[in-house]
Amino acid sequence: MVTSKLRLDRISSSTRNAGLGADVLVGPEIVAREGYVLAVRVLGEKPLYNQVEDLSGRLVRLRGGDVIAGVLGSRRALRGYAGEVPEALAPGDVVQVLNLGGVLGKCTAINPDLGPPFDAEVLGAVLTFPRTGDRVGRPATIRDGAVAQAQHLEHGAPIVAVAGTCMDAGKTVAASEIVRGLSRAGLRCAGVKLTGVSLRRDALSMIDSGAVEALTFNDAGVVSTDATAALPTARGLLNELGRRCRPEVVVAELGDGILGEYGVAELLADPELTGRFAALVWCAPDQVGAWGAVRILEERFGLAPTVISGPATDNEVGCRFIREQLGLAAVNARRGDGELARIVLEAVRARV
Repeated sequence: MVTSKLRLDRISSSTRNAGLGADVLVGPEIVAREGYVLAVRVLGEKPLYNQVEDLSGRLVRLRGGDVIAGVLGSRRALRGYAGEVPEALAPGDVVQVLNLGGVLGKCTAINPDLGPPFDAEVLGAVLTFPRTGDRVGRPATIRDGAVAQAQHLEHGAPIVAVAGTCMDAGKTVAASEIVRGLSRAGLRCAGVKLTGVSLRRDALSMIDSGAVEALTFNDAGVVSTDATAALPTARGLLNELGRRCRPEVVVAELGDGILGEYGVAELLADPELTGRFAALVWCAPDQVGAWGAVRILEERFGLAPTVISGPATDNEVGCRFIREQLGLAAVNARRGDGELARIVLEAVRARV
């Protein structure tokens, strides 16, 4: 196998488990499966959605000619790009950058608000050399050193689940405000992003808000969760948090929505997981979303939200509907007055 040395301009956050440096060796034999790390060259320029999240969590701009490391994966976003891993790849082929985390694949649907994704020329498979003296190397994958999936939950802290109807429903803002409030109340709080597509931003927001530790499914070697991977990945991450930092409460964000394709429904249907819920914070964009979510949660999962947040609570019109028509508390996380955290803290204390 002929290898070549490359210097990376950008190392996307989705590659984090692979432990890459700026200088890498690449080979021509590419494993076309989720989780494998590629070096690609960005083709052209874009005025929108033209950044990638680096290993530190910063969003940095991509320019034509940049050589970046990304990870093969799929995406099924309602308000973003959809894409899949090609059946085969070789140097010189073209893939697309599907998200800000540097997920690479064949784009199958675009969002008109974002325009087409970046095209990128495949340069080769980034190689890793796990054994001392290994001169051949093998294709790097983010499954190396990943948190192990699990078939059962170990005994652990109560969970505050933050979920919603779809992406961009206010879940990360709500989760971060809850972490801040619980931490200020003296609880040792950890955070976790259980479903979605690779991006560290949400976990970092929880750390910035006071979480002692925060993990994502990417730490478990998963690029994009689905109905099969979501539950064992979630169990593994929660078990790892319990061992790693012994939290008194875990705030768990479920990315995407209840009817999406990232495995949220599978988590909500698992009694072992929901049995650990001390509170379920639901984020909705409008009154219809709030009403529909309450009905689906009750009829399909036997669950009820503790409180509704998200854009549906941006003013008194939505809040009044939620209180009067649904009989639930309605609190906007962006107010920053601590009310959302106070409601959740009361539920957590009642649980323990």
